[in-house]
Amino acid sequence: MDSKRKILSSSMRHNLFAYGLLFPSFIFLTLFTFYPTLKSFQLSFYSGPMTRLQFSGLDQYKEVFSDEIFRKVILNNVIFMIGTVPTSLFLAMYLAIWLNKKMAGSSLLRTAFFYPTIVPLIAVANIWLFIYTPQYGLLGNFLHLFGAGDTNWLGNPNTVMIAMIFMIIWKDAGFYMIFYLAGLQNLPRDVYEAAEIEGAKPLQMFRHITFPLLMPTTLFVMIVAITNSFKNVDHLYIMTKGGPDNASNLLLYHIYEAAFTNWDLGKAAVLTVILIVIMLGITAFNYLYLDRKIHY
Repeated sequence: MDSKRKILSSSMRHNLFAYGLLFPSFIFLTLFTFYPTLKSFQLSFYSGPMTRLQFSGLDQYKEVFSDEIFRKVILNNVIFMIGTVPTSLFLAMYLAIWLNKKMAGSSLLRTAFFYPTIVPLIAVANIWLFIYTPQYGLLGNFLHLFGAGDTNWLGNPNTVMIAMIFMIIWKDAGFYMIFYLAGLQNLPRDVYEAAEIEGAKPLQMFRHITFPLLMPTTLFVMIVAITNSFKNVDHLYIMTKGGPDNASNLLLYHIYEAAFTNWDLGKAAVLTVILIVIMLGITAFNYLYLDRKIHY
């Protein structure tokens, strides 16, 4: 009996120590995640400025879902996600496989591809503003060599989303590459050696060994990439402000406009709740459905 009590007390001490280490993180999560989320949900049932909030029930939700700009913003975000996520993941995996080989200058190349990730977002936006500027921009001068005329890439509703997608791919592919590099370096070498003995070609080894074994990494990176596609606001604020004619407006920037330009906190709260539900739905689908199809 005494030995059991000693074991239980020792286990409780370990658990209390673990909970003590987690407690500061829980405090920060409560203050900066749980409380703002619950407050947004509460505010979504009110309308008007902060000083004159009035209870409106579900009216704000009805107004948002009937708003043409909201529907356009959601469509923009879907297009943006489809345009950035698959291409960024493909480039990241390709670069990781290439740079995982033993070759001269691989460390320098890894640094070069990862560098856009650590550049401040405002600096990235200004770099690409210079690239896309008509007449004297870098892209315009390059296209002039082939006889192309000036194009206002950020001022044309037909090209602004494509321009933003290219910029995000350039910035994010190197970041996702690091995860794939880490995954590749943890793959068992004996599997590849056995495949080489059997005469497997590089493409066959990628299809039947590398790609399946990297699926857990791909799932994680895909969730991060999808989440990031709904979190872009800095670039839009500097480069387009959601224009022209809301052609580049995304959900998070639409929330910013509602809250800090129009001072409509009720609408901003509704949009925030919608964003949270979308993120939870995507994450749940990935982990509850796709995760079951992956063999670890």
